[in-house]
Amino acid sequence: MGLALVAAFETSTEGVPVTAESTDTSSAAETLGAGSVRAARRIRASELGGRAWLNTGGKPLDLEALRGKIVLLDFWTFCCINCLHVLDELRPLEEKYKDVLVTVGVHSPKFEHEADPVALASAVERYEIHHPVLDDPELLTWQAYTARAWPTLVVLDPEGYIVAHLSGEGHAGGLGVLVEELVAEHEAKGTLHRGDGPYVAPEPTAGTFRFPGQTVPLDSGNYLVVDTGHHRLVEVRPDLTTVERVIGSGTKGFLDGQAEVAQFNEPQGVAVLPASIAWQTGYEAVVADTVNHRLRGVTLSSGYVQTVAGNGIQRLLDAGPARVDGNGAGTWASASTSASADGSAHDGAPKDSGASVHDVYAGDAEDIGYLGHGTNVSLSSPWDVVWSEKLQKVVVAMAGTHQIFTFDPLTGAVAILAGSGLEGLLDGPGPQSWFAQPSGLAVDPSGDIWVADSETSALRRVKLAEDGSATVETAVGEGLFDFGFRDGAAATARLQHPLGVAVLPDGSVAIADTYNGAVRRYEPSSQTVSTLARGLAEPADVVVVTSTTEGNGEPLLLVTETNRHELVLVPIPKDAQQVDEGERQTQRPKTAVPAGPLELTVRFAAPTGQKLDNRWGDPTQLKISSTPAELLVGGTGTAQGLTRTLELNPVVAEGVLHITARAAACDGAPGEEIPDHAACHLYQQDWGIPVMLQDGADAALTLDLRGMD
Repeated sequence: MGLALVAAFETSTEGVPVTAESTDTSSAAETLGAGSVRAARRIRASELGGRAWLNTGGKPLDLEALRGKIVLLDFWTFCCINCLHVLDELRPLEEKYKDVLVTVGVHSPKFEHEADPVALASAVERYEIHHPVLDDPELLTWQAYTARAWPTLVVLDPEGYIVAHLSGEGHAGGLGVLVEELVAEHEAKGTLHRGDGPYVAPEPTAGTFRFPGQTVPLDSGNYLVVDTGHHRLVEVRPDLTTVERVIGSGTKGFLDGQAEVAQFNEPQGVAVLPASIAWQTGYEAVVADTVNHRLRGVTLSSGYVQTVAGNGIQRLLDAGPARVDGNGAGTWASASTSASADGSAHDGAPKDSGASVHDVYAGDAEDIGYLGHGTNVSLSSPWDVVWSEKLQKVVVAMAGTHQIFTFDPLTGAVAILAGSGLEGLLDGPGPQSWFAQPSGLAVDPSGDIWVADSETSALRRVKLAEDGSATVETAVGEGLFDFGFRDGAAATARLQHPLGVAVLPDGSVAIADTYNGAVRRYEPSSQTVSTLARGLAEPADVVVVTSTTEGNGEPLLLVTETNRHELVLVPIPKDAQQVDEGERQTQRPKTAVPAGPLELTVRFAAPTGQKLDNRWGDPTQLKISSTPAELLVGGTGTAQGLTRTLELNPVVAEGVLHITARAAACDGAPGEEIPDHAACHLYQQDWGIPVMLQDGADAALTLDLRGMD
């Protein structure tokens, strides 16, 4: 899919619009200030094309209408967690420069559902996007600017020239420097026009709930609703409409305290702790406070909210390992040894390396086990939480890093249970497995954990051994680009971006198949998939309840219907439906490549104030695979370095190259040694590049992790 986990800067020639007019001017050769992300030459911007505009009061926009403003094009899609991160990164920038900067969201859908204009309008409202959005379902503008990854950012100057082309997260600082430079330059030239931009606010949705994310039953018979769009929790009575009380002020932000003053930021999930644990912790519920990158503890008896894990810094944007070794593992520069909370060494470090535990370690491809305690640890968009009796811990779907974490409410210890941090679908032992934005969790009677792995449209299972180690299996799903609506044998069944999962009384698994607007069922014994309900508006969660109002005591499905802002009870049918509306693949322009050798180069330049950490060898790494696997006959696997010769199979006409690049850099001045206790940073980007074999095609492929022409 090409979702960047950490800052990546794309300025290679394939990032130049195919219709662009290159202009050689004196300003193109200017050397700009430290931290600038400005490109070395000016490129005339291509026109903006698509189906419709949102947040403009119904008026279409073009480059002429934006002349005189600094324009930031944000290529995004609403399923993408990295795109949501960028929306939040840009908000302070938009506010600070609101009289000179216009952000234009170019919505470039991955999934079929995302091309629905009604769904897009809901997403724009849900994520509180306060800038114009271009609906581009045919990827016209995406192709004009040759975007390769979600998210991609392109900056246009007030005269309509491209001055920067970036992909991934973490660019707010560099963009701020660039905006200041452009303001000074174009104010001097008289080409900058200050004043209001073209944004027009839509009519807000009114109601008790606003884009609710999840609902859990309470012992009292009431239900606790995560009212995501109102940034609060709401306890409702069994009729699902009468509000018993509200926890959280409803103001978007971060603040601990009593129910009426506490603040959340788009919370998504909640888990109620067993009474035997709650009396020791002093709180009964754990909330995944997604955009705050924290776990919050809630005392249900009083409504008091406290932070129990997460320092608010998005994981993978803070300190990282000193380097990445050839096996994909991180090593630490410190010569001292420390133990984890249970007295064991950090499982992610070699046992004889003398590595020390680092509470804000940024995660790595082979990292597993203890990370740190409570609010000393960085998290990244925790999406769901569930209590595991087998582990005696809260299990966390860490959507932002594509991993499964655990949190011990008694000790505060935070650990990685499964997931390498690489995005995709790969089964096996927990440290080597890949997830893609895990979003929903449920525990079955055996203690295994079922995962709605949204970006691979997959249902996964984390099997727990008696020693607590994990093995990951896939029940339904094929990969990052494969989705659809098909029942039948699990091997060929298809989902579309599921967000929720629940275990039914008979041992089968219900799936909130969000983008198909359905609840599906997976039967483990027969390995088949069926449909329980359809016609729902982005169901985000499903839970089994016993209705007290129906009077028959039969189990029902309580569905959190996000885009209708309501909760709905659905009977579990005796005979499920069988649906086959086919399978789909994400359609993006294919890159022509030749059969035989293909020289891959990924460019990386450490940001100003950082340098590559070569103290223990090459701190860079490539991990390469393909779909189908037969596409590549050479060059696959993980190895150090950012260049690789790939060998493409001449009998496989097309496929997808999966490329993950990593580099470790530490704070340090040019020409000087890296200080012993310097902060280190891990840079990573995943690309999924559709390719087709073509005689005479360029035998070189250049990508940018972070670089400048």
